[in-house]
Order: sequence, then C-alpha cells, then structure tokens
Amino acid sequence: MTYREPARRTTRRIPTIPVVGLLVVVAAITVSLGYPMLSTASSSPPASASPPASSSWSSATRIPVLRGWPPGALGEAEGVVPSGAMVLRPGQRGALGGADGVLPDGTTVFDDEIPGIANLDPDLLGALRRAATDAAGDEVEMFVTSGWRSRKYQEQLFRQAVSKYGSTEKAAQWVATPGTSAHESGNAVDIGSFDATAWLSKHGAEYGLCQIYRNEPWHYELRPGAINHGCPPMDADPTRDPRMQ
Repeated sequence: MTYREPARRTTRRIPTIPVVGLLVVVAAITVSLGYPMLSTASSSPPASASPPASSSWSSATRIPVLRGWPPGALGEAEGVVPSGAMVLRPGQRGALGGADGVLPDGTTVFDDEIPGIANLDPDLLGALRRAATDAAGDEVEMFVTSGWRSRKYQEQLFRQAVSKYGSTEKAAQWVATPGTSAHESGNAVDIGSFDATAWLSKHGAEYGLCQIYRNEPWHYELRPGAINHGCPPMDADPTRDPRMQ
C-alpha cells in the first residue's frame, strides 16, 4: 500500500479594505450627496457649548439649526428652523416677551392665550385653524414660529438680520423693515414644521392661505380669492412686495 499525503486545502484570501480607508470613502460619498455627518454623541450639546460657525441655533438653543430644505425628517418640534428664517435666541431677545409676540416652542394656532396668536386677524386665524384641523387628519401637526409681532419685536428681528447679512438691503430680503411687516398688523404667520409647510403648499389655497415670497416657504398670509382662483404669483422676496415700497 502506497502512502499518499492528504491533499492540502487551499484557502483563498479575500482582499480587505482597511477600516480607516472605508470610513474615508463613506464620508466622501456622504458629503457629495449633501447629507450631514451624524455623531454618535447625544444631539443635545451642553449648555455652555458654542454653536458651530456654519449654523445657528434654535430659539430654545437645544440643537443646531440645519441649513437645508428640508433637513431629513426633522422639523420645528425638534428645534430646527428653515434656512433664512430669523429666530431670536432667548439671550438675543432683550426685554422682549410674550406681550411682544414671542412664541414658545410648540405653539399652535389653537393657543388663544398667547398674544402672538390671539392678536392675529380673525379671518386669518379661522382659516389657519380649519387648515390645521384637516392637516391633523393627515397626521400633520401645524406649529407656528411667529405670528403677530410688536413693532419692537420687528425692529429687533431686523437688527439681527442686518448683523447676519451685513447690510439693510440684504436684511430686507428676509425681514420686512419695521412698520411694513404684515406680522405687525396680525396678517401673517410663519409655519415652523416642514411637513406642515409641505402640506400647505399643496392644500393652502383651499383655505385661502398662500405663500407670499418665493424665498420664504414658511410665510403665509390670507388671500380669500385663492379659494376659487388659486394663489397669486409670489414675489421673489419682501423687497419686491409693493406694500414694502
């Protein structure tokens, strides 16, 4: 009997990609697609933390504002406001408070006890409540980040916009100059949640609620004729609005 050495089993080596290299590739793909990199740490920074230079903070200073439209499934309820929207942080409000129209987080059109809602034009408020009720049937909750504002509140917002954008001309593209804003007369609201603004962009005309400025998808006013004829063409920004001239 002849002894034969057992055949050796060959193992194919599968090339591997170093973990660090793989992470670099994933990061590059993520950035190219425009998605923010998420941290494994808690999304709520410590109270003493400073906001990153590329973002601002929500009115509650809980999490950074994401500068995209829309940033994933996050909305105003999570502390996110749209790009371009001016929201004063508590430390920036000075003596401003609820009596000037400052709204707490989570405010809805049904919060009668809050001046920023109670001082809205009754017809606008009625249309908003009808829309909010129907939106709730589609599992969409409608938050309000700004409603009626005092002149003092409008002046503070405008000063902040000048500081942010560098000139009164550029600031006026985002915040109406004091004395001209429809917020001061109670004829405008800023809707805070992204799903609500998306819902209104589709159904708002049925209630006479129209987006007025192309650069402000959160700003809505009442246009009763829209119920039968659709919303009128939007102005590019507040500086193109004849009422601001």
